[in-house]
Amino acid sequence: MVNSMNRGYRQLTRLSIYFLLLTILTGCGYHPSSKEAKKVMGDTVSTETIISMEDPENTVVLKDALDEAIIRRFQTNLRHRKDAETHLKIELNSVGFSALQYDSNGYIISYRTTINLVITRMTTNFSKRYNAVGNFDFTISPNAIITDQQRFDAIAKSATKALDSFVAQVAAEGTRTKR
Repeated sequence: MVNSMNRGYRQLTRLSIYFLLLTILTGCGYHPSSKEAKKVMGDTVSTETIISMEDPENTVVLKDALDEAIIRRFQTNLRHRKDAETHLKIELNSVGFSALQYDSNGYIISYRTTINLVITRMTTNFSKRYNAVGNFDFTISPNAIITDQQRFDAIAKSATKALDSFVAQVAAEGTRTKR
């Protein structure tokens, strides 16, 4: 009796291992959003950030943050416009800081940065505009002002979140394309 239970346990274990291997090898068909977005964007991308005459400092911060985020999110290479499959024209539509939280004395201790980007994706025979919004919340000391470094960091992080929104839009397009 013990021998037959042992044999049944081994068969159950073996069946479980086979099932686990089959599941691992076949997978669920999941594709990361960066892979879906890369189908739409291609292997090489160029960027152009339109300098805002109203807010040139933020535009420079935005350019560096977006280039870094494009490399990481799309897992692609930045190239000159003439050598790229896709060109992204990025315009800073608006940047805003709004108070989120006050302390007991009425001083602002928490802010939200909201950035609104207009991104135009262009290929040799196609052009499409996207609106992307990103938010970033941060705290400051009571009765303090926002330093330039805090402002630059908040803009860069909210721009990265806006780009994540853009990646999601492009990835959705990638899942709808025929395979």
